[in-house]
Amino acid sequence: MKKYSNCPICKETDFTDVLSCQDYTVSKKEFNISQCNSCGFLFTNPIPVESEIGKFYESEDYISHSNTNKGSINRIYQVVRNYTLKRKVELLKNTSTEKTLLDIGSGTGEFLNEAEKNGYKTIGIEPSDNARNNSIQSFELSVFEENYLSKLKDASFEIVTMWHVLEHVYHLNDRVKEINRLLKNGGYAIIAVPNCNSYDAKFYKKHWAAYDVPRHLYHFKKQDIKTLFEKHNFQLVNTLPMKFDSYYVSMLSEKYKKASFGLFKAFVVGFISNLKANVNKGLGYSSQIYILKKTK
Repeated sequence: MKKYSNCPICKETDFTDVLSCQDYTVSKKEFNISQCNSCGFLFTNPIPVESEIGKFYESEDYISHSNTNKGSINRIYQVVRNYTLKRKVELLKNTSTEKTLLDIGSGTGEFLNEAEKNGYKTIGIEPSDNARNNSIQSFELSVFEENYLSKLKDASFEIVTMWHVLEHVYHLNDRVKEINRLLKNGGYAIIAVPNCNSYDAKFYKKHWAAYDVPRHLYHFKKQDIKTLFEKHNFQLVNTLPMKFDSYYVSMLSEKYKKASFGLFKAFVVGFISNLKANVNKGLGYSSQIYILKKTK
């Protein structure tokens, strides 16, 4: 295991353990979440060493890599994803008129396929062999292993997207620097991550499914994203909700709690979470999309 000696964002050294969460997907082990006493950032600590982290993704239930529709929750996920794919492409169009796109953590390829159908010239980066092969075989996409990032030329893309990926990245600051290198001047990073400041996160606490330890190494709030990207010459220009995520995450959280009337309760909690986020902008939604512009 690797234990952090410095906060991944502010580099301070004083932490407090605030939660112990179970890995419900693979190992069933407990993992601690620490909070930086300086900037308030939450991060899983300690984490598996980099050479062993891949073992924690080896499950048919990990939908981003397997594309499974096994079980009612995953079937609901598939239906919602088909709807949100079109919304994501609309977001691309509203962000920039240029159509060069890099998607880091492209999964099984559905988003890149939808983007290509809308005229985008795309490249995907996906570390999972299964997910990458699905992208290539199902959609004939240009998707490569993670080490291919270093082979891409500077200023090659107008938009870089990471849909629920940044929280998985082992070397956080290095990755944000790399995004800056790959973007054209004035280009955009579109980053979607769970929001640990949301109502559903506070309601479910250690059972909140979006903690997803140890695959999720970091647990972001809006201010964390702003601070992290400003260090690497980005400006936060917009924050958008992912309203379906509160329902999906709440369903998984109820499953982990093994609660009675879980599906009904999950719908209620998801609805309340969205309602509170709409009223109190400080809380934010269960997951949020951050649009960040490269300033130099």
